Amino acid sequence: MQTLLLDSEDVDENAMMADVIGAVEDAFAAYERGDAQMPAKSYIDLPQYNGDFRSMPAYLDAGDWDAAGLKWVNVHPDNPADHDLPTVMGTMIYSDPETAFPLAVMDGTELTMKRTGAAAAVATDYLAVEDATSLGIVGAGVQSYTQLDAIAQIRPIEEVVVSDLDDERVRRFVDTYGDDFDVREGSISEAGHCDVLSTVTPVETPIVGPDDVGENTHVNAMGADAEGKHELADDLLRGARIVIDDHKQCTHSGEINVPYNEGVLTDDDIYGEIGQLVVGEKTGRDADTGVTVFDSTGLAIQDVAAAHVVYEQAASNENGSPFDLVGVQK
Repeated sequence: MQTLLLDSEDVDENAMMADVIGAVEDAFAAYERGDAQMPAKSYIDLPQYNGDFRSMPAYLDAGDWDAAGLKWVNVHPDNPADHDLPTVMGTMIYSDPETAFPLAVMDGTELTMKRTGAAAAVATDYLAVEDATSLGIVGAGVQSYTQLDAIAQIRPIEEVVVSDLDDERVRRFVDTYGDDFDVREGSISEAGHCDVLSTVTPVETPIVGPDDVGENTHVNAMGADAEGKHELADDLLRGARIVIDDHKQCTHSGEINVPYNEGVLTDDDIYGEIGQLVVGEKTGRDADTGVTVFDSTGLAIQDVAAAHVVYEQAASNENGSPFDLVGVQK
């Protein structure tokens, strides 16, 4: 019995976006039902290297399938300049829950991008207007691509407006999608007046205000993943229907972390968690809902769900590189 080694290209090839979206939706439901275990993310701080490690373990039972895994990920901002390495790298260990056998070791960086886009797609499906055809994106980095790839799976996106201070990033994004969508560069406000807006920046001073979005825009706030990060103005958040992925993570390091810890937002301002919408405990968008916001911090159950899709697809197609990790002969 061998373990499957899957590099970033293998993950990209086998992470079928429609399937990842479905699996992430299943994961949100399992978490809401109590059919998942997800210990708090743990940190190892390494100030001497200006970096840290983070461990994200999870198990979930989606009914038709169950899965377990651990993502080991770092953030080392000096890597690109000093070592010619990415700032963030991740490794996913995907295991058989019944026997604990390590079924796969796969690239966690590509996996994270896929599941992050999938989470935005799930939220968009429940919170955006049904006839949404336009998508705005603020921040043209690597996460912007999977935002469009995923959201276009669940809404008939035709027009895309991308905003970024880096002109080269914008040109690269437009060149990538110009044959498939009506895609153009625009201001933050132009992006925000689309039916759906995804923000994927690391800013700590809000850049999207209430006048920068339409009356019924759904916003996927994807950029905040640490204390102090804050993309959306407090006035925008106060006037929106806010849906979060996890209360503890979002109030600690999600989009709402700054106003929540300053007392500007309270629990009364949080409509609910995405899992409550998925299982039908709460409605998503009503006729008079207005602006909606999904605060996504990224959960370990999403990584496990995406890894499940990648492994099953790769194993079926005989992709990747099998190797003898444990030394068990079948």
